[in-house]
Amino acid sequence: MVLSTGTYDCSSLEGFFSGEPHSITGLVTYVIKPDVIEVISLDSVEQGKGIGSQLMQEVEKEALDRGMKVIELITTNDNLQALKFYQKRGYYLAALFPDAVKKAREKKPSIPLISEDGIPIRDEILLRKELII
Repeated sequence: MVLSTGTYDCSSLEGFFSGEPHSITGLVTYVIKPDVIEVISLDSVEQGKGIGSQLMQEVEKEALDRGMKVIELITTNDNLQALKFYQKRGYYLAALFPDAVKKAREKKPSIPLISEDGIPIRDEILLRKELII
């Protein structure tokens, strides 16, 4: 995974999964930073079944258990599903990184120029949620 915050091998990150070890239905990965947990990836086999919500609740619990108050993540401007999903769960748009995907393409040229919805993939958006301890 290539983001403006770094290049990550999701298979080596901390995370949570849903389902059984032989039949995983969802996976969230994250990194621990000094004052924040940064979610790197969130994937589920089926949308609308609560899998992503459950996994994000696990990350929030992990943050609170560690005494951390902030969760952040980055998505791209074309990922309307993610923008909707996270905002419905209390995340807000904290920063815009114009043309950040251009830099990511230097490391990972397979990142498409245009999404399946026809939206040019250009910018990264930082979403943040401040937890109540």
